[in-house]
Amino acid sequence: MKTMLGSFYARPLVVYLIAALIVMSSFAAPAEAMFIPAAPGEEAPAQPHMTADRAADLARVRLVLESKIVRQKLMDYGLSPTEATARVNRLSDQQLHELAARTDSVQAGGDAVGLFFGLVVVALLVVVLIYLLQGRIEVK
Repeated sequence: MKTMLGSFYARPLVVYLIAALIVMSSFAAPAEAMFIPAAPGEEAPAQPHMTADRAADLARVRLVLESKIVRQKLMDYGLSPTEATARVNRLSDQQLHELAARTDSVQAGGDAVGLFFGLVVVALLVVVLIYLLQGRIEVK
């Protein structure tokens, strides 16, 4: 172990690891939020002339609201599922379409791009270490 720390590649390897960690930690998933204006105690207006687009958008939003993770987050913010549904029903067609379009980006743990890059960096580090040690890995 002492020969490895004193070798010529220890310092560049440490610098590379630090740089890789900084680069990997700088990739963060974007967070988006949108407030839905509502007056307290106001009922949702009846919509007798619901268009097909609005019905499709409403179905997509309701499907996301039924998710356990989203439901729990709304409850953490103090919004019951019935209140959330009432607020969604009060949205205009344009607001509902925008919300439905953004439901595709709702993910429980972020996207897999960061995980993929992290695995690639780890694999490269393993390959570089094996190459630099020239297969002289000893386990005692």
